[in-house]
Amino acid sequence: MDLLSISPSHPSPSLRTLSQNPKLPISSFAPKPSFSFSRFSKPIKTPPRCGVSASPISSKSLNFGSDSPNPSLSFQLSAPQTPATAARGADGDVMGLLLRERIVFLGSSIDDFVADAVMSQLLLLDAQDPTKDIKLFINSTGGSLSATMAIYDAVQLVRADVSTVALGISASTASVILGGGTKGKRFAMPNTRIMIHQPLGGASGQAIDVEIQANEVMHNKNNITRIIAGFTGRSFEQVQKDIDRDKYMSPIEAVEYGIIDGVIDRDRIIPLMPVPERVKSTLNYEEISKDPKKFLNPEIPDDEIY
Repeated sequence: MDLLSISPSHPSPSLRTLSQNPKLPISSFAPKPSFSFSRFSKPIKTPPRCGVSASPISSKSLNFGSDSPNPSLSFQLSAPQTPATAARGADGDVMGLLLRERIVFLGSSIDDFVADAVMSQLLLLDAQDPTKDIKLFINSTGGSLSATMAIYDAVQLVRADVSTVALGISASTASVILGGGTKGKRFAMPNTRIMIHQPLGGASGQAIDVEIQANEVMHNKNNITRIIAGFTGRSFEQVQKDIDRDKYMSPIEAVEYGIIDGVIDRDRIIPLMPVPERVKSTLNYEEISKDPKKFLNPEIPDDEIY
């Protein structure tokens, strides 16, 4: 269906015709517009941008509502593109299909652009139905601390439960997002690596400027320590000691630490419980990694596990 109806212009008369017909009104030969908007009585207003991009207007993306007396204009919405899809000129259809299944994918370094995309998708899905879970898949080595905190706060803000799933690697600030999911719904694939450490930073300039930046780095470290201690159930002092250097963990070790709640093994989820400190020395992690079921039933009374 054509958006614009084209009406042919009246041919302009030549000077000779004008001289032969001097009584013809000049106004009748005034040029008419070469096209007119015959379908719309009001100008089209594009919806405000709020993190979800509208596809370009075309005859396929417009719904004129032939059954309704008042034509309606609707836009096909697609998910915000990640840097990877934007770089290669993809239209984000895959991300849009995932979004319809309430799946958000974080698969690159975290910066402001990625944070805006992830947050807008979380807020959109929560607005659509706050009673259904949102699945947030994470394969990231971390990135900007401020952008990460924005995503973490958005996960805490939405009313819907956010189930986080790590695959590949969830390191640095990405592990904070992983652990910030809804408790009981934080998982990892069997071959995932998870790493926590203290924030990185640097400063240059005058002495007072260096001091200001150093205080900010210490604030960020204490804030990250507090957040990790909150969702792992460990003490502030223990977490601060653990993040002094890079601390890599397997999914089973991450369950023990309190960052995740279970390991996804193909089509089933193995819910693992943290083990008391006095029992850890009796566990053989190499054997457990070969058969995680052994980790489900440690030979201790149930009341000691909790």
